[in-house]
Amino acid sequence: MVSRDEALPGRSAPLPGIPDRHEVLDSSLQGPWPEGSQVLYVAMGCFWGTERIFWRLPGVISTAAGYMGGYTPNPTYEETCTGRTGHTETVQVVYDPTQTDAEQLLKAFWENHDSTTANRQGNDVGTQYRSAIFWTTPEQEQAALATRDAFQKVLHDNGFGDISTEIRSAQDAGPFYYAEDYHQQYLHKNPGGYCNHGPNGMTCPVGLVRQDQLPAQADILPPQ
Repeated sequence: MVSRDEALPGRSAPLPGIPDRHEVLDSSLQGPWPEGSQVLYVAMGCFWGTERIFWRLPGVISTAAGYMGGYTPNPTYEETCTGRTGHTETVQVVYDPTQTDAEQLLKAFWENHDSTTANRQGNDVGTQYRSAIFWTTPEQEQAALATRDAFQKVLHDNGFGDISTEIRSAQDAGPFYYAEDYHQQYLHKNPGGYCNHGPNGMTCPVGLVRQDQLPAQADILPPQ
């Protein structure tokens, strides 16, 4: 993992040409979103396949491909691919908490990639492909930890190794930077495009977080 001092300098302005609308869901790509919407950030290898998994889920309002968890401001795809920005390819998931919850979203996360291979998904190798969850609410944090522990048991019971997924707050991980236009909803624009995601054959338990034990809604971080 590159250090802050060794990271590429990046740029002060966002990348140009980021679209306003989601091509599949016809929702705002960069916000604002409906009042009460919540945002979860997930990384599980190439963001093309990751984004398609989540835009198909009930209750999801918008998704976007981007870069997060590193140091370089407003990085390009080419820069991120060098491993010298510190970012991982990340998908921003905006959802309606009255229609779905963090556990259901994270169920899809755990069941559709290999969370035991540090800095790798299949043939995609590098820190930019590391598995990560960046949470913005207390419920998301508790769901991330509870589902991780439950899925770890499932993995061990099936002879697999330890989860390497990075779990931390979005505030700590730093800004989410939108990827270039051609990455957004890539597999909708290119139905036969590259994707190495799919069911890993194991089931992640849900229903682990008790709502009456969660902190007040006032603790929710504002969407980035």
